[in-house]
Amino acid sequence: MIITQTPFRMSFFGGGTDMENFFREHGGAVLSTTFDKYCYVNVRHLPRFFDYSTELSYSKTERVANIDDIQHPAIRNAMKMLDMYEIRLTYEADLPARSGLGTSSSFAVGMLNAFYALKGKYADKKKLADEAIYLERNLCQEAGGWQDQIAASFGGLNRINFNADGYEVLPVIISPERKKQLNQNLMMFFTGFTRFSSDVQKANAAGKVDKTAQLKEMLSLVDDAEKVLTDKEHDLDDFGRMLDHTWKLKRQTGSAVSTNSIDELYAKGIAAGALGGKLLGAGGGGFLVFYVQPERQDAVRWAMRDLLYIPFKFEDGGTRVIHYTPEDYIPKD
Repeated sequence: MIITQTPFRMSFFGGGTDMENFFREHGGAVLSTTFDKYCYVNVRHLPRFFDYSTELSYSKTERVANIDDIQHPAIRNAMKMLDMYEIRLTYEADLPARSGLGTSSSFAVGMLNAFYALKGKYADKKKLADEAIYLERNLCQEAGGWQDQIAASFGGLNRINFNADGYEVLPVIISPERKKQLNQNLMMFFTGFTRFSSDVQKANAAGKVDKTAQLKEMLSLVDDAEKVLTDKEHDLDDFGRMLDHTWKLKRQTGSAVSTNSIDELYAKGIAAGALGGKLLGAGGGGFLVFYVQPERQDAVRWAMRDLLYIPFKFEDGGTRVIHYTPEDYIPKD
């Protein structure tokens, strides 16, 4: 039996510039972190006592005799890609899917990690990230960028650069005290709205607005935000003010990014004292994160009292195997 634990990610700056059709031409970068909320993938061999060969448990239960009959596209394609069969897979998570935290990519990374472990093979972080990108973007044909798979694989507070040759992951060098202060100044709330990131990306792509100018400005903010974090001479509160700026830019990149309800919630947070914030993920729903000075946090929590407040801590690790029971892999007949 294998159990993997894979973190969710919080993206601050540069979202959208990790789309391949943008960064191949213009370059791209994101500033993001993983935090202490996870998905868990449990995989084991399925005994040959049943009239089905694969059992899957996620938001629904599937029992099939043929891999082609699996409804979940990521599981079906991953099993084919890595030649998996006769397994029982269970998915659990600390936070809901389709909420802007890269949950589908964390699942893809954690599942691939579990499959390799069940085979008795080691896959490093880059291999897992690369294969999760290929699984979701190529095999499953889901619209989206590359940052989620990379964040889930590598973990930590990173700047991820994208260019015509691929990507590089650069940990943000920040003092523990400043990192703790940043963490304490961020507040996250669940809007209650969930959506498929791929659907939001497709809806925004269908619009006729040229988003290049906004994306280039969002890209430039990655440099500025990183300087705020790494240079102790900078006022950390500028990080919050830049979040407000990047959110306003992001709202211009597609009609599906925000809704009237989300705009009202965001305005309430700012009026209560937040310096800035943004909706996490592609847009349309999920989690709102605000940067709030400590003396204003009670007021923001009260303004958001109808929403679920989610305390969290930054974490440095990517996907990992947390339980491993060695078994011989079942050979094909």
